[in-house]
Parts: sequence; C-alpha cells; structure tokens
Amino acid sequence: MTIKNILKSGSAAIFLAATIGAPLSAAPARTDATSAKPTGKLMVLSIGRGEQVNLPTGVSDVVVANPNVVDVDVRSPKQLYIFAKGPGETTVYATDGNGRTIYSATVRVGNNLDSVDQMLLLAMPEADIKTTTMNGVVLLTGTVAQPEDVTEAEQLVQAFVGDQTKVISRLKTAVPMQVNLQVRIAEVSRSLAKEIASNFKTRDNDGNNFLFGVGRGRDAVDISNTALGSGLPVINACTAFGLPTDCGLRLPFNPQTGQFLTDVGTTFTFKNTGNNALNIAGRLFGLDVGAAFDFAERSGLSSTLAQPNLTTISGETAEFLAGGQFPIPVADNFGAVTVQFRDFGVSLRYTPTVQADGRILLRVRPEVSDISSQGAVRIAGTEIPAITTRMAETTVELGSGQSFMIAGLLSNAASSSVDKYPGLGDVPVLGALFKSNGWKRNETELVIVVTPYLVKPVSEAEIKLPTDGLTTPTDLERVLLNKTIGSDAGKAERPMPTVAPEATGPDFGSVSEAAPSVSKKQAKNAGAADANSAPGFSFN
Repeated sequence: MTIKNILKSGSAAIFLAATIGAPLSAAPARTDATSAKPTGKLMVLSIGRGEQVNLPTGVSDVVVANPNVVDVDVRSPKQLYIFAKGPGETTVYATDGNGRTIYSATVRVGNNLDSVDQMLLLAMPEADIKTTTMNGVVLLTGTVAQPEDVTEAEQLVQAFVGDQTKVISRLKTAVPMQVNLQVRIAEVSRSLAKEIASNFKTRDNDGNNFLFGVGRGRDAVDISNTALGSGLPVINACTAFGLPTDCGLRLPFNPQTGQFLTDVGTTFTFKNTGNNALNIAGRLFGLDVGAAFDFAERSGLSSTLAQPNLTTISGETAEFLAGGQFPIPVADNFGAVTVQFRDFGVSLRYTPTVQADGRILLRVRPEVSDISSQGAVRIAGTEIPAITTRMAETTVELGSGQSFMIAGLLSNAASSSVDKYPGLGDVPVLGALFKSNGWKRNETELVIVVTPYLVKPVSEAEIKLPTDGLTTPTDLERVLLNKTIGSDAGKAERPMPTVAPEATGPDFGSVSEAAPSVSKKQAKNAGAADANSAPGFSFN
C-alpha cells in the first residue's frame, strides 16, 4: 500500500500565511473527522492509458492498494491523474485533511481493451463481441454471425494479449446450428449366367453280362439290366432248345405268343441334379446309350434404395444404422470361444460444420453392407458368412439444400470357362459331346447422393407422421373387397391436445376460478395439420 502526502511546500506556505493573518479570537471550531461513504466507482483502463479525476474538495492523502497496477499523480489539490501500469485490479482512495474519504474507485487494468475491441470490430463488423478482463483472464461474450467466427475471435484476441493471458470464450452463434442430412443410396445389380454341358454313358451287353461304356461329365444316368416278362410264369425250357430235360434252363413263358422270353431288358434311370436338362435314352447300333444335356441360363436383378435421414448440431458427429448384427465366434489363446457381433445394413456417419454464408462443410461416410455366402469360411463346423460392402468417405462443402453425388460405381464383369476331354473335345461337331462351357456376366450400378439442410425446430402441429389417418378395414372390406387398409385412411386427422375440462367439486363458498382461456396461437396449433406439410423439419 502506498500513501502519498500531497501538502507540498508551496501549499504549506499559503496555509501558514492565512493562519497568521487571522485574529486569534477567530480560531475555528473543533470538527470531528468522519469517513464519508466511498463512491465505489468502477474504472476500466488499458495499459499505458490514464484518466483525470476532479475532486469536490482538496485532497490530503491518496492510498493505492496495489501500486503495480496503477500509479496516481497529484498536480493540484482537486485533481488526480490515474495511470495504468500493469494488468490486474486495485482500489484507489483519496481523503481530505480531516480524514474523510472524498473519492474511491476500483480500477481494472487490461491489455489495451480499446484496441482489442477496435480490432474485433474491424475483423468482424457483423459481430457483437464484448471483452472483459480480470486477474489475467480475458472473457469474450456476445454473438457472432458464423460458428467459425468463434475460433477466429479467440485466435485474434490470444495473439493480441499474448500467451501469458488466458482467453475464455462464451460467444454464441446467431445462425441455426442444426444440420439435417439426407442421403440417397441407389444400387442396381444385374447378373446373367449360361451353362451348356453334355453327359452321356454307353453300354454293350454281349449276352455274357459283360458291360463296358464311356462316361462324360456328371453321373446323369444309370443303365442296368431288367429281366423281361415280369409276372409271367417261369417253366422248364430245356426241351424247347433241344437240351436234355434236366438241363436246368427255366425261362419266362408268354402264353399269348407261345414263346419263351430270352432277351434281357435295359433300365435307364436319370438323376435329377437341379439343372435344366434334356434326357435321351435308347439303343443305337446294339449299344445302350443314355445321355443328358444340361442347358442352364440364370438371370438376376436386385435393387437397393435407401434414404437415411439424420439431424445433428454443427460440429458434432451423428450415426445411423438400419440393419442388424450377425455373430462371429472368436477363439482366444486358451481355446475358449467368445462371440462377437458385426453390424450390417445401411449406416450413415457424418460431421457437419456450418461455415460462412450458411455453407456446410460436411464429412460423410455412408455404407451399405449385406451378408453373403460368397467368401464364407467354415471353422469347426460353423460357417461364418462374408460381408459385401459398398462404402464411401469424403469431405465436401455444400450450401443448404444443394445435392452432390459423392460416389458412383459402374461395374461390368464377364467370365467364361470350358471343360473338355483332351483331344476329343476339339473334334468338329462331335467334340461338343465331350465338353461343357459356362459364361457369366455381372453388372452393378451404384450412386450415393447427399443433401444437407440448415434446419430449425417447428411446431408439433406442422409435422405429419406416416401413421396419421391410418385406419383398419372392416370385416366387409377385408373379406369382400380384399382391403388391408380402411377406406377412411388419409382422411382422419391426428388427434391434437385440447384444454382439459374444468374440474367439478363441492362448493365451499369460495368463488370458482374461470376456465383458462385459449389464445389464438394455441387454437391455431390445436387445429388440424396442413395437408401439404412435409414430415420432419422445416427448411424455410
């Protein structure tokens, strides 16, 4: 604490002369020294700046609580000059000759606050930023136009005041901070596969039941012997062939023709393999021939249209998943098996940042995944499926309501294969019987489109739900008209909140209160929703 006595030599001489010239009998009456109530003025200065203070009466002493913050210079009994020296806060008192406090002030000193305000005003003329310093801390309050202006204001002030002073920001953004993202994922996949294969088997039965033949491809046909004359009487045929009666030859006898049956029949059995096949069987040049020609043509078409919709605050990350999880067994070092789950389906992950002029810096990662048997592995008798994934991750900058195709895929793959006998498959015309060929073609088209919106909350009455107006059909509509939705679907309005009726009870002589009145705004919100209102948020 510093105490300054401002009774200089010149002032003391004037005071002494005035005292001598006065009559002795005119001695002033005794006055008790009382402390006046401090004014409690708040003074804010920047380092290197000063302020002049005019006093109502002459000052005798000046007290500064912290001389490292401010310095006081007295040029006349009724004027003080307070100069800022360093950052901080202190108190200044001034008293008169009777010890009464004639001036007191709390002085806060910052690092050129006026210059910081001017700098922020020049850099961000549309912003309303206030700076306040206390104990080596600069507090920023007010509003800015864009979210990135918050970081920019902090960096500007920090560079101006130096690293020794801490900057705390409590700035708010004037633009809407919610960002709604609509992603459309459209995929069309076409596949075509053709297969042509010949499979045949021959057999020569020479009567000694010696069989031989040639086989190609799959085991498509079985050739076996069948005794003809099933159900006919079997009698001794030795005498019919000039053999002794006891030769032991017994054959089926057909009474209608009066002849014994000596030929052995052939049975052809075709196997069903699940393919489209043309089967042929018979005898050619004394040979039993069975053939099966496979003709397979498979075409497939699949389409996927997903439109996830998600809303989040600027600078925050939002995630969305519409799908499921499938288990994966995992063995640890000790042989114990645990189960882990892997997500699949349509997922969306994005982080928006609202930039200048309402533009949106968007980091987005959409993904579409399906369970597939292609590439599946089998471990300990358990088949673990594979995952087919279409994913894109990128960063784009868009305006509100603008669309951008962030990913596209056009795939066209074709393959063919030929299986044949070496040499025989190359013979013209007849070589087709000794070979098979297959041809496959896959086409895929994928497009991912993103559309961000700056949104704000709307009234609950302006939102239409998919279930609004949905009614169940009557028994007549369901049985006779084959309807699954009632005829009044879409006509009924969603029930809205209403004012509760006035409660009734015993009257004890007190005056009952009037029923609450409904304002025009409440009546409007309680009405039916607009038929043209779109579900979700308002993009106006």
